[in-house]
Amino acid sequence: MKNIVTSIFALFMISSMYGQNTVGLISYDISRSYQGYTLIYPHNQPNVYLLNNCGEVVHTWEDQDTFRPGNTAYLRPDGMLVKTKRAAAATINSPIWAGGGGHFVEVLDWDNNLVASFGANDEQNRLHHDIAVMPNGNVLMINWELKTKEEAIAAGRDTMLLSQDKLWPDTVLEWDPTTDEIVWEWHVWDHLIQDFDSTKNNYGVVSDNPQLVNLNYDTSEGVADWLHANAIDYNPDLDQIMISIPTFSELWIIDHSTTTAQAASSTGGNFASGGDLLYRLGNLQAYDKGDADDQLFFYQHDTHWVNEFVPDNHPLKNHMVVFNNRVGPDFSSVEFIPSQFDMYDNGYPLFQGSWPPYDLGNTITHPEPTAFYSTGLSSAQLLPNGNVLACSGRQGYIVELTENNDIVWEYITPQRGMFTATQGDSLELNNNLTFRAFRYPLDYSAFDNKDLDPKGWYELEPNEDWCDRLVSTSTPEVMTSAIYPNPATNTVHLAWDSGEIINIKVYDLLGRRRIQTTGNGGMKYLDVSELESNTYFISINDQLSKKLIIRK
Repeated sequence: MKNIVTSIFALFMISSMYGQNTVGLISYDISRSYQGYTLIYPHNQPNVYLLNNCGEVVHTWEDQDTFRPGNTAYLRPDGMLVKTKRAAAATINSPIWAGGGGHFVEVLDWDNNLVASFGANDEQNRLHHDIAVMPNGNVLMINWELKTKEEAIAAGRDTMLLSQDKLWPDTVLEWDPTTDEIVWEWHVWDHLIQDFDSTKNNYGVVSDNPQLVNLNYDTSEGVADWLHANAIDYNPDLDQIMISIPTFSELWIIDHSTTTAQAASSTGGNFASGGDLLYRLGNLQAYDKGDADDQLFFYQHDTHWVNEFVPDNHPLKNHMVVFNNRVGPDFSSVEFIPSQFDMYDNGYPLFQGSWPPYDLGNTITHPEPTAFYSTGLSSAQLLPNGNVLACSGRQGYIVELTENNDIVWEYITPQRGMFTATQGDSLELNNNLTFRAFRYPLDYSAFDNKDLDPKGWYELEPNEDWCDRLVSTSTPEVMTSAIYPNPATNTVHLAWDSGEIINIKVYDLLGRRRIQTTGNGGMKYLDVSELESNTYFISINDQLSKKLIIRK
């Protein structure tokens, strides 16, 4: 695979008189990038970082160096951070351990004070991978539970698929942080089908029961971590849960409206199906309905519904999102899939006699596909302006793509193993693992009355004017123009070389539009008295053309 840094630089030519960034912010088109704050929680270190679009750290939730991600963090509308973590040493010596293993879920306030905590890591259970924060503040958590060899055989597991003499099937636990109670749970072990042994439990015809999980569909040579669920999402409008099962190359949807007792059965809830699968998509082979030619997903991550920040009128609003890790031999993709839920029939077509589409209609790849490839981890987010923010987890590479597949923002996590990277370092694959990246809007309520001034950079020895240079060269001049005085205090004289009417906008370094007006006749006196001392950019007809310095 090509070196990711080389691939990026081949796409972006900044003036050769300056040294180029190799970590942190790589490129930035302020006029087309979605403005917000990006949350990252890189591996091999304990802290959660909030970045502005210039790649500067605006807030950090620090933790002791004895902890590591377990693996995700989310910011609630009230400014609380909900994060997962585990002990740095809690790996192969733990009773239950596989990649993505966690232990704790914590709720922290903006000032990093612990508000609530839940833990599961013993011989019977272990939290892992992902969580979903619900609108009521409850947290859905993915959990491994131990099933012994004897329990697995009694359920109908093929004895040849027990290489570790045990299984760790997945459960979903709902935790209420205010009461510190588990208030709902679902276990895949209650929803099995097998055609291996008619004398054991769960025997039946797999292809006739797509609502159940084939206990003997196995792509991992019988290891205990049979399903390896790596993502969970909640849809409050449907009261449904989506789970990513990468070893099956499928996403599953289950009903959350059930009681815990109903979730252990095949009856009850809004859809009268109990805890059986309402829908599944990605790999017909998992329930004997197709072959390899029908497979859509390949060890996918970050399956979810399009998030709440996207406007209701956006054509992808009700779609499902999938980061398709291994869709190609050396590239990954992002898939946007229409929701198959029919509100009138109150169900999904898979269980009403028809089948899911075999072709993916909205596939996005990097402009240079082999520059974006991760066999695991990773994420994708549809932004409110229609751009896509995608994170290639094993490369620690985050990129923002427009609807025309243009790159408008790039960031490389500045982490070298257990150490912070220095600007200028060239990072190898897996040096800076980043499970996910998520961008919150500038006006997200979590940021109300919060200090979001830049606090420096993640990387060591940063190029402190790198963002200024990127922004000032991100688009060509649309016409010859001049501004004076510059620096200015209260008024700027703007002149251009035509008599036509032009649109004038002034942006700050975060891309927020601070002034919008028009001018004609080739000259305009621009009132900038309301602007604070800082650096700004003047846009003429939506082409950024001049840097403006305000000094008071």
